[in-house]
Amino acid sequence: MQRRLVTSALTAALCGTTLAGTATTASAAPAAVDCRKVKCVALTFDDGPVADTQRLLRLLNDGKARSTFYVVGKNAQKNPSIVRAAANAGHQIGNHSWDHANLTKLSAAQITSQFSRADAAIKKATGKKPTTVRAPYGAHNATVRRVAARPLVHWSVDTLDWKYRDTARLVKTVTQTTKPGDIVLMHDIHKTTVNAIPGIIKGLKARGFHFVTVDQLFTPTKLPAGKVTYHNRAAYRP
Repeated sequence: MQRRLVTSALTAALCGTTLAGTATTASAAPAAVDCRKVKCVALTFDDGPVADTQRLLRLLNDGKARSTFYVVGKNAQKNPSIVRAAANAGHQIGNHSWDHANLTKLSAAQITSQFSRADAAIKKATGKKPTTVRAPYGAHNATVRRVAARPLVHWSVDTLDWKYRDTARLVKTVTQTTKPGDIVLMHDIHKTTVNAIPGIIKGLKARGFHFVTVDQLFTPTKLPAGKVTYHNRAAYRP
């Protein structure tokens, strides 16, 4: 019996080993949360991954918070180990185009290339094709929606973190304005945003929020392909 306990402890320790210095495989399986009954929020991060995304993953892991990363394909190609670490830690990976182009100014063939090249880089890193996309700048039209052939997930809380680069302002904005079912837009390419994550997690947890991926936020509903979704506020009925 004692040997069995020692073996179990060693197994648990191995499962907690850090992957690529960022997050642990022990947190990979999403916790079962019913966002119709408890307060949920989907934190989302655009435009990475970059080197500082590794620090963000550690902070999210420390706070036991899952999120969704809308990665730019060329950055995923440059930093595949970071994308892989994020996916292995239980975060959702979405497609944010190949190089952050304004898709509404491109032809259907060019839009297809933007999404397919990003898909390929993400799948190479994680083994999976993203199930959702986010149009750069939130710019979309009928062609973009048709070519995406997947749900377009945008946001209901625009933090403007790219504009203000102010950690304290970001913490206040997210913790005070977020409602159950919201999708929060941030960018992991800014250090001021990464710096804000502990405060955001602490503040929202104090308000009773659970941190989920976009897919979790809408479960058991399946988002329709070719349509834009901004939040899931209507689902919360405690």
